[in-house]
Amino acid sequence: MMKEKVGVGLIGFGTVGAGAAKILLQNTALIRRRVGVPVELVRIADLDVATDRGLRLPPGMLTTDVRQVLDDPSIDIVLELIGGYETAKRLILEAMARGKQVVTANKALLAVHGEEIFEAAARHGVDLGFEASVGGGIPVIRALTEGLAANTILSIYGIINGTSNYILSRMTREGQGFREILAEAQRAGYAEADPTFDVAGIDSAHKLSIMVNLAYGTPVNVKEIYTEGITKITPLDIAYAKEFGYTIKLLGIAKFLGGEGDGEIEARVHPTMLPAASPVAQVEGVYNAIQLVGDAVQDIVLYGQGAGAMPTGSAVISDVIDIARNLLKGAAGRVPPASFQREQRRPLRLRPIEDIMTLYYLRFMVLDRPGVLSQISGVLGHHGISISSVLQKGRKEGQTVPVVIMTHTATERAVQASLREIDRMAFISEPTTLIRVEGQDE
Repeated sequence: MMKEKVGVGLIGFGTVGAGAAKILLQNTALIRRRVGVPVELVRIADLDVATDRGLRLPPGMLTTDVRQVLDDPSIDIVLELIGGYETAKRLILEAMARGKQVVTANKALLAVHGEEIFEAAARHGVDLGFEASVGGGIPVIRALTEGLAANTILSIYGIINGTSNYILSRMTREGQGFREILAEAQRAGYAEADPTFDVAGIDSAHKLSIMVNLAYGTPVNVKEIYTEGITKITPLDIAYAKEFGYTIKLLGIAKFLGGEGDGEIEARVHPTMLPAASPVAQVEGVYNAIQLVGDAVQDIVLYGQGAGAMPTGSAVISDVIDIARNLLKGAAGRVPPASFQREQRRPLRLRPIEDIMTLYYLRFMVLDRPGVLSQISGVLGHHGISISSVLQKGRKEGQTVPVVIMTHTATERAVQASLREIDRMAFISEPTTLIRVEGQDE
């Protein structure tokens, strides 16, 4: 018998929860036309039922008791929007065990416990939606699982943390240091009081692990993704990047490398110099951008707001609509949670950071005296690293000056070995700055 309506229960009434509820309540008629029956918000559970979210809710909809969501037989889809790990995982698994469909925005949970949750969804024959877990309102999850499903994804380049992009954009535009801009971003509400997950690259690593899982059909241990944040980027490095025609962005990068068996992949998060004219390099402020390269489709760039109540709420409700359509057709599980059929997923080798090959920017702070450059280039040459260009400004005999070298393609292992040797030399005044470069080797 055709369902007369689809019931939704919301757990977590914070920023994203309020955005999702607002869209469900404001766009009721539109959603009904798209689905075919009403999609009705039945209950909202949150520990805080006193704060005004700017929404007029029917009496009795708001509760502090999460059981009123999990136990209500009229609720078909449960939205988990509380964040965190253990409590969120327990609620998701219990909802699935009761035969309820689940939507979450919880990228950290999926990055760490995704395999267990994917397996539970398959076992219980329910859908799991998590479009909001990567890129806010950008539909990158659906692009990977459906829109680009015919492609081998050759590479992913993503600005997937708005806080870090906001900070780097302002540092680039205004020439101020990281700590000054971070403090202003916190005062303006663009950065958390504890911004570690954002500026240390952890949030980006969580999101990249989800995309890699979906793009390549492989389980991903987020701890194996090399992760480096933006805390050491200086205005000096940004200025030199401009001189070379590059812009510095915090990127999540994945590449399919082929090789034996099903091949291997790179997955890494770190500050990256990109050609200033490239589409991703021009993304400013809190916006996100994800460039996907498929073997058939070539370049696709998805751009938009990566956070916030309404953009992220939009992604949550897009999952609700998709799952509601499946429910009405009896087609739960039509798209596997991890994109590939479960028995067709393969563990692929994640290439260690020491084995990657790329271009490098190296900034040495040296005492200005004769022979310094030849000693540095000698060590690089000994390790098989070829120099593309050198920038040394303003001789200041006996004082510390920057010497900047751009390399041709080199292996990370060779570069790191060189720096360990060079940084021990008497004329080096501080540890060398290394920034990886994505671009054409000339």
